[in-house]
Amino acid sequence: MAGMNAEEIHSRLQARFGDALSALDASSFDPWIGVDAARIAEVAAVCKSDPDLDFKSLMSLSGVDDGDNIKVVYHLHSLRHRHKIVLKVTVPKTEAVTFSVTGVWRGADWFERECYDLFGVRFEGHPDLRRIMLPDDWEGWPLRKEYVFPTEYGGVDNRRDYTV
Repeated sequence: MAGMNAEEIHSRLQARFGDALSALDASSFDPWIGVDAARIAEVAAVCKSDPDLDFKSLMSLSGVDDGDNIKVVYHLHSLRHRHKIVLKVTVPKTEAVTFSVTGVWRGADWFERECYDLFGVRFEGHPDLRRIMLPDDWEGWPLRKEYVFPTEYGGVDNRRDYTV
């Protein structure tokens, strides 16, 4: 099968997962589909294993703070079919939890750890969810909009005057 467009990919997934998916948002540069946090691992497995989708490449997994929620964004690519799609999971900041896709794409390991480290998203089922960039005793999630950078860490004064 030749590469599918975003509408065809959405229709194929919608037929299988129904209410676990939102409508396709094709208004952005990269069309995306919202996925229920509880079903992301299942949707990801089908995205990879369905021969007509064949999303063997998880190009990136990142977080976005939209104010009240964190969006976990998955960029998928099929090398064979040359089509792409973006999946987004939205979790509330107060309970930032979704499921790991490391069982689908092993490369998600460090992506999920980075998203945990910087946004505080917990990935249930991750084999080794711990900080990857910041020290283990770091407090908070530095890429959340409300984060206030500490004025001191480890005995070092972090207040700087960067005016020129």
